[in-house]
Amino acid sequence: MSPLKSIVFISLSLASLKGFSQYTDVINSNRPGASRSAFSVGKNVAQFEVGPYIIKEERTPIPVYEVSGFGIDFAARYGLFFEELELNIEGAYQNDTKTFTSNLNAEQDRANFKFVAVGAKYLLYDPYKNAEEDKPNLYSWKANRQFKWKSLIPAVSIYAGANYDSESNPYTAPGIEGFSPKVMIATQNNFSGGWVFIMNFIKDRIGTDQSDFQYILTLTHSFSPKWVLFGETQGIKSDFYADNLFRFGGAYLAGDDFQLDTAITFNTKDTPSVLSVNLGASYRLDFHKDKEMDNGTSAKDERQRRTNRKGKRVKNKDKDSAEPINRRKKDDIDFD
Repeated sequence: MSPLKSIVFISLSLASLKGFSQYTDVINSNRPGASRSAFSVGKNVAQFEVGPYIIKEERTPIPVYEVSGFGIDFAARYGLFFEELELNIEGAYQNDTKTFTSNLNAEQDRANFKFVAVGAKYLLYDPYKNAEEDKPNLYSWKANRQFKWKSLIPAVSIYAGANYDSESNPYTAPGIEGFSPKVMIATQNNFSGGWVFIMNFIKDRIGTDQSDFQYILTLTHSFSPKWVLFGETQGIKSDFYADNLFRFGGAYLAGDDFQLDTAITFNTKDTPSVLSVNLGASYRLDFHKDKEMDNGTSAKDERQRRTNRKGKRVKNKDKDSAEPINRRKKDDIDFD
């Protein structure tokens, strides 16, 4: 899912947003849903997200079959060069048994990557940047919960990358192999009251016989600084596969750099029906450093100022101590 999907954005909803930075004090995970946040993990932050799952599919129209197995989805994300830029690699590996029951029972054992993609995401527009006026009102709970029209303007990011499909992959259309482009637009609205709405529009495997279009809509609500719930719908349309999936679940912030989550996925059709349950975790290695502002208050500058002040005091002291001596000499001369 994402920034609330991630609990990071729980903090963004309950606390002030950091200007000039997408970095947050707590982890910003895309789990446990399938959508991607508009925001990156932050410069010099390495993040890993993983989730094992079990899958059950049943098709009742001919050809009748059942699929039962397990898999794991994964992602590695890194903020590079800019706060707005994120490099990532993500994918899903599945191992299952497909049993045909139309006529004679036949089983097909399958194992491969359902997808592997490498790409980069860049934040084009951030409406929350330097939003000092959006800091929490310490004197009014109502003011913090009221609707703000400006919250309808979402953060917007773009993604460009490439899929890699191996030869004879049982989870792709025949003849699909090698690299193919993938692009995405991701938007995110952070509403008051701990609500976050994310939209993804994806064009996948461009130029192949399995070029599909996907949309993912995710609504998240944080009801405490530690817990978040989400609901999500995902539409997939291609000549090879089409579906409408629904997900519900939640996440728990176990620490500033560690998140646990769970979700259930299902659909409402029988060609085939889908039921999946997953558990997941996200962990980050935080090497982020806030950009230093050169306002003349560095330790070196302060040391130089102290040295200058000390030198001036010594000079003035010498001057003051020399005046009585000169005065005495003058008096002696006058006396003689």
